[in-house]
Amino acid sequence: MFRWFLTTCLLVLLAGVIQAQVEQLPPSGNTPPKNQAPPRSQEDKQASQEASKETGMSSSKNTQIDLSPPADDARNHPDSGSAIMDGDSGDNPDVQEMHPWDPHRAAKNSEVGEFYFKRKNYRAALARYQEALEFKPNDAEANFRMAQCYEKLNDPDQAAKHYQEYLKILPQGLLAPEAHKELEKLGKTQASQGPEKTQPK
Repeated sequence: MFRWFLTTCLLVLLAGVIQAQVEQLPPSGNTPPKNQAPPRSQEDKQASQEASKETGMSSSKNTQIDLSPPADDARNHPDSGSAIMDGDSGDNPDVQEMHPWDPHRAAKNSEVGEFYFKRKNYRAALARYQEALEFKPNDAEANFRMAQCYEKLNDPDQAAKHYQEYLKILPQGLLAPEAHKELEKLGKTQASQGPEKTQPK
């Protein structure tokens, strides 16, 4: 009994939905064509037709940005063309590749550098710390770790430079006492070696 009642209610509901759909069709019974443009006001239609007749282009061309140099640019900046050409060749030290400041990538490179350092792969660690400095130039920890790598690779001049860089960034940092100690040790080592550099290249 309950099933018959439920089925009857369902059929009545379905008949109501069908009737609502039939009432939405146009009076002629034809269905509207697919991909029909949305209805617009008469003013919008006239404005878009006039704009397309005047320019002969779509309206999106109006939003393009003019990237051409100003008319007097060559006169005001006579060497700018040669700087661009020199920058492509890699001979000009003033032109450098720009890296975005990305502390997350710097931290990841430092983490990988630490992994290599623990495995005594000092060259790979050094490369990762250098890459960390490209994305975060004043990274004190990366400078300190680079100094340690240079020390392990027997390059005391570079090691001293990066210990000093660490102390310049964080003079009271956690690793500052160790950096001072290493600088003193490197200073004594360099003084005993004399002015000649013993590092092979």
